[in-house]
Amino acid sequence: MGVTVDVHQVYKYPVEQVVTSFLRKYLNPMDENVISRIAICQNAVPEILRKVSILKVPYIQLEEESWLNPWERNMVIRSHCLTWTQCSVFRESMENPNWTEFIQRGRISITGAGFLNCILETFASTFLRQGAQEVIRIMEMLLKEQRGAPFAE
Repeated sequence: MGVTVDVHQVYKYPVEQVVTSFLRKYLNPMDENVISRIAICQNAVPEILRKVSILKVPYIQLEEESWLNPWERNMVIRSHCLTWTQCSVFRESMENPNWTEFIQRGRISITGAGFLNCILETFASTFLRQGAQEVIRIMEMLLKEQRGAPFAE
């Protein structure tokens, strides 16, 4: 079956500044789970659910690839993992060219766990949404530190 996770955020900074801050985000003490461009995150799946063999891993590895197009003022980021793939985009906001939209869409589909598939997918989607909100919080802090106050409307 599967579930879809959508995240949308507008940063009140130009695309170039948001992309620069994003690329400097790793290694950063605000996100201690990331120790390289290949993110190694602790497995947050509850122990009870780790009875399923596919979930018996101490860490989850995510690899990011990014493509920057300075002429179109956007950057696409694709994250790869064992159980899901996410695609993220930074692009110039239609509302204000000095702002940047962040859009992330991911689909999670877990098979092989029988009746637990739906429960695991729900847990994974909640985990990804919370992770995305944490990334947004960190990006907002980094942008303020590195670029000052955001652009006004």
